[in-house]
Amino acid sequence: MFSKSKGLLLLTTAFCAGTASAQDADSLFLGTLRIEGAAAQSLLGNTQITEEEIESRNPATVKDVFAGESSVTVSGGAAMAQKVMVNGIEESLLSVTIDGARQNKGAFHHTGNVLLDPSLLKSVEVSEGLAPADAGPGGLGGVLAYTTKDARDLLEPGDNFGGLATVTGGSNGSGLRGTATLFGAQGGFEWLLSTTHQEGDEYKDGDGDTIDGTAAELSDYMLKLAYTTETGKRLAFSASQTEDTGPRASQGGFIRADFAGLTSAARPTEIIDGYARRSSYTLSYTDEQPQGWLAPDLQLTYNEQEVDVGNNSGINTSLSGTAKNEFLLDNGTLTAGFDFFDESAEATEGASGEETNTNFGIFAQARQDLTDRLSVSYGARYDYQWFEGADGRKFEEGGFSGNAALDYVLTDTLSLNAGIASTWGGFALGEAALVNFRNDWTYDDFTPSRSNSARIGLRYENGPWAVSGAVFHTEINDITAVLPSGGDRGAQADLTSRGFDGSVSYTGESAFAKLNYTHANVELDDDTVGTTSYYLGRPVGSILTLEGGYDIQDNWRVGGTAEVAFENDATDPDLPGYEVLNLYTSYTPAAFDQLELRLDVRNVFDATYASRSSDGLDATGAVVPLTEPGRTFLVTAKMRF
Repeated sequence: MFSKSKGLLLLTTAFCAGTASAQDADSLFLGTLRIEGAAAQSLLGNTQITEEEIESRNPATVKDVFAGESSVTVSGGAAMAQKVMVNGIEESLLSVTIDGARQNKGAFHHTGNVLLDPSLLKSVEVSEGLAPADAGPGGLGGVLAYTTKDARDLLEPGDNFGGLATVTGGSNGSGLRGTATLFGAQGGFEWLLSTTHQEGDEYKDGDGDTIDGTAAELSDYMLKLAYTTETGKRLAFSASQTEDTGPRASQGGFIRADFAGLTSAARPTEIIDGYARRSSYTLSYTDEQPQGWLAPDLQLTYNEQEVDVGNNSGINTSLSGTAKNEFLLDNGTLTAGFDFFDESAEATEGASGEETNTNFGIFAQARQDLTDRLSVSYGARYDYQWFEGADGRKFEEGGFSGNAALDYVLTDTLSLNAGIASTWGGFALGEAALVNFRNDWTYDDFTPSRSNSARIGLRYENGPWAVSGAVFHTEINDITAVLPSGGDRGAQADLTSRGFDGSVSYTGESAFAKLNYTHANVELDDDTVGTTSYYLGRPVGSILTLEGGYDIQDNWRVGGTAEVAFENDATDPDLPGYEVLNLYTSYTPAAFDQLELRLDVRNVFDATYASRSSDGLDATGAVVPLTEPGRTFLVTAKMRF
């Protein structure tokens, strides 16, 4: 039997063999401005996960979307439990958007923040710490920007109607997952209607233990409508709703979907029906063929995040909008405009009370080539907020944010990137499900937060090879208690994430391989952050990921991902290391190229482990950590018509 380390070596060798036989790929066109180029942005911590990468990962959950990304970790469990961390900073401290629309955070600390089905994801952009001014307010730790597909992304050239059906079934509780999508276009009008449903059983970990409360029960619906005139004026509307309604593990009347259980005999685990929902509605207007100086982009969005976790429930709402214009400069562009949001967090059962927060901001972001070797991006924004607490107290304050980054070509193959940012975060809404729970909330010393970030690195590119490395530092100060102890909302904390990102990649015509490494030292008030530091961060330590693929023929590909988490001795107790290998092969029959068949083997070596960003790993005296699924086989059939 192969060992895990030999398996990882075998995967690396297979990919390298494939790359050695592949021809050099065409050089990537990085656009007019190098600072907007993929390589330069990646070194600055602004990574784009492309449509091709998403499809190769065959995601059923948000966790699958980020496979192969060492700087982004996702906690485990059911869909409603998963939380995304960027360099160990939880997504509630990032600006999160879907199709440009701002998303409010989740309503309970044992559930995730943004419930999302990845079936129609087109791309994901991740900004680590350095949030540009036009990315929206509140990007203390960076940005997560999800983009979904439109009808025109799916229609074949010359067609005005089409469809896509995907069915996945598998072992180890995977159950059955199906997605059906219809789309069409006629005379400038286009439409898309999609639904996803998944039902499964509780999975078993690598030791064969059944993990209670992990059965999949997910539903997703999406509607997209758009009309584009002959002159490029585009008006679009989208509506989506994602629900997780599965039975979940609870103790003492509260669902804790992020735990496998508690060690206390006084609070045994019971399985009760849970509920998590995200609903979003967006109206947008863009000019895709601007003439002269006017190139407007307008958007209005309303979304809700709701949870019912047994004894308590709560809902977060957000109404937001953006109006901006991109101006052409002699050597680049300037994007300027204003945005707003009006948000609330309200307890609907088990507690009572509501907080509201309103923000208005103005911004400008320039991206320019100053010389043949030097490109820059710089911008600023000013935000003003009006906050009302659950006790009726009102707070008003504003603040400036600024950022600057450069890309300097040192030689034909070597470039320097550097960036800094200072972001005003404003006030933070408390946890909706627990407003005034057990104690009336108080707001003494309630204050806005601010982050300061810096990043510098080098990248080397020569033909199909690319090597890069960067050091980063992000500190977020005066974070008020979203989950207050004794109701003290004014309690403050400081969070710091600093470390190193590195990457080595090869891209050929028929093969690619990429090795990513991230070390993030995450501290809360000068001590290593705990694994239950909700709405703040997790102790990531060192993560290494490998991703690759090889086209054996035009219609047959093999590939996979691997993750190695090194032991983290900065916590007490130490967090154990683990190694996980996932492999796949996909085949499209030459005589019927509308059909794709795929086999996935997840966790090939049946490892027993808990994701590095999962909750409660250092609380083993009180918490039974949630371990990940053991070896799992998945068969997927995807058909276009």
